[in-house]
Amino acid sequence: MSKSITLSAPQPRARPRLSGWARLARRHMLVLAGGGLLMLLVVLAVAAPLYAGDPEALDPFIRLQPPSGEHWLGTDNLGRDVLARTIYGARISLIVGLMSAFLAAIAGLTIGIIAGYLRSFDNLIMRVMDALMSIPTFLLAIALISLTGPGIGILIFAVALPETPSVSRLVRSVVLSVRERPYVQAAICGGARLPKVMLRHILPSTFAALMVQSATVCASAIMTEAGLSFLGVGVPPEIPSWGNMIASSRLYLATAPLTVLAPGVFLAITVLAVNLLGDGLRDLFDPRSRSR
Repeated sequence: MSKSITLSAPQPRARPRLSGWARLARRHMLVLAGGGLLMLLVVLAVAAPLYAGDPEALDPFIRLQPPSGEHWLGTDNLGRDVLARTIYGARISLIVGLMSAFLAAIAGLTIGIIAGYLRSFDNLIMRVMDALMSIPTFLLAIALISLTGPGIGILIFAVALPETPSVSRLVRSVVLSVRERPYVQAAICGGARLPKVMLRHILPSTFAALMVQSATVCASAIMTEAGLSFLGVGVPPEIPSWGNMIASSRLYLATAPLTVLAPGVFLAITVLAVNLLGDGLRDLFDPRSRSR
């Protein structure tokens, strides 16, 4: 009596399931990378007094020295520590970038909601925004700074003003789409007052696009501040700034390259971090990327 042998097909191995944090990290890698880099730069800038030396300490006897144990990135043409000035320069760039993005977001949000919801003001407001957009950012910023003199406060305002039209136009486009949706029309027909409709139904719908645009404005503001400081119309020369450092050390690029490369690399890393964060936020809030 023979026994029958049944052959079964090999079962495919089940893929190991990722944990919730691992899935989140893989799905939103750009947000984590950009946010992590930006947070690291913020920590380095805030904690600068704990580990960096005095950025304004002059010592002509050690000018243009190569990196050493005391001065890790060497010294500039006035004998100042390059690392300390680079770290303190991050404070200026981050303050100008974040504050300019905040002011542009608040102003653009207000203007965009008014223009998108109150159609009687739409044409006038948009023509004013078009006029501001037609003026080059550097030219408008230089004109404003030349009227009042250099300073961090006026620099933030001068950088935020040219960025406001792009934010307002984006918010306006979102409001024009949202105001026609059924739940907004139902709230209006139900007798809801205008402030309640705008704050409860219109405003939350603009946050996603506003956050993505704010990251773009922040990166642009950091670059604009560096360019203005390089031209000598940004922050005062006595304040450490990446633009000031590159401008004052460009003649010594061949003999002391770190005096230019250090602030340039930090500037590139900062703008890269903000752009990565903006791209990640765009993918995060995009319904098509979430569906994938």
